[in-house]
Amino acid sequence: MSARCLAKCGMHWYNCAMLATFFKTFALIFLAELGDKTQLAALSAAASNPGARWSIFLGSALALALTSLLAVLLGDALSRIPGFGKAVKFAAGALFLVFGILTIVDAARS
Repeated sequence: MSARCLAKCGMHWYNCAMLATFFKTFALIFLAELGDKTQLAALSAAASNPGARWSIFLGSALALALTSLLAVLLGDALSRIPGFGKAVKFAAGALFLVFGILTIVDAARS
């Protein structure tokens, strides 16, 4: 944690780090969810149920919050396994590469 960050935050280093983690997580999840199937399902539900937008919003927000909670609890539990974090990063990178190559191959065939 840099002294500059602490001066900007005006708080203890652990609060500044938590705030930075919060904003990084928010940005990552927000960008990852744009155009995701969850968003498309909510769009479809709203289009087929006019006037029910708040019910659809609350239902989808609660569902996303609960699935996120499950993912965080599972990730926290798995983080206690030595070397697991490194394995997840490697697997995620490999999957992104595989899906990227498949997308390029599919586009080339079209």
